[in-house]
Amino acid sequence: MDVVTIGESMAVFTPASNGLMRYATHFTKKIGGAESNVAVGLARLGHRAGWISRVGNDEFGKAILAFLKGEGVDISRVKMDEKAPTGIYFKEMRRQNDIRAYYYRKGSAASLLSPADLDEEYIASAKYLHITGITPALSDSCREAILAAIKIARDNGMKIVFDPNLRLKLWKEEAARETLLYIASQADIVLPGMAEATFLFGNHPTEKLGQLFLELGASIAVLKLGEKGAHYFTSKEDKWVPGFPVEQVIDPVGAGDGFAAGFISGLLDGLSIYHAVERANAVGALVTMVYGDVDGLPERDEIEKLITKNNEDVIR
Repeated sequence: MDVVTIGESMAVFTPASNGLMRYATHFTKKIGGAESNVAVGLARLGHRAGWISRVGNDEFGKAILAFLKGEGVDISRVKMDEKAPTGIYFKEMRRQNDIRAYYYRKGSAASLLSPADLDEEYIASAKYLHITGITPALSDSCREAILAAIKIARDNGMKIVFDPNLRLKLWKEEAARETLLYIASQADIVLPGMAEATFLFGNHPTEKLGQLFLELGASIAVLKLGEKGAHYFTSKEDKWVPGFPVEQVIDPVGAGDGFAAGFISGLLDGLSIYHAVERANAVGALVTMVYGDVDGLPERDEIEKLITKNNEDVIR
């Protein structure tokens, strides 16, 4: 594998109409989960991505496995649980710029992940380990699994990419801050949003926040600035990379995962950090233009079209 990632994927239900979900009568079903989103994004860009998880032996679990396998993601290390169910969540599209997620994942198969579910040889064979701050919030055993994966990666000289992906609905602030700071201290690359950086370190200018992540132990810190782009920091340089304007944001969910996939893809392709961040910005922008967590994840030609500003509407 080029990249191995660990986390929960769920069945995602979205009302067919906008507004309060209590009035919805028809829903569409899709697949979503931060880590599997990144795996799909990498696979679409031609990289070998493996996903470690647990799913229920139910129709949702089977749908997730079929979908990810069809996208080219390696699912050989996913375990099917005979007792615990696959998690689900509902995405309420109240109105533009007001989207709410409701999770039903307590006691899910993925929440039972533990170090016993990890294949050290499989993880160590990859170039990058991608983790988020969601998985350690699901349960104590999930936290232990992530810490065990980090140890495997560090023992084998792998690069660790960490996206804090703060979800305060899942745990208490104090526990979240302590755990995320520790994982960030073990990571080579951190990809926080500004709100997450502020949560971890307090209110500081972008430049100070970037330096704090480097002082914590990262060799590269990339602060995501939404539509403004991103600002990356290393021990030798820091630069702002402008984003790509989006006329209308259809669905912002999954944009951060697209950003992570684009950035890791750039590094795998040997791009400079600047151009890897540029690719990440492009992928994140493209994701927001389509409904669904993974539906907008682009292939290479779509990225090049956006970066080179080829605005042809119809490709013939």
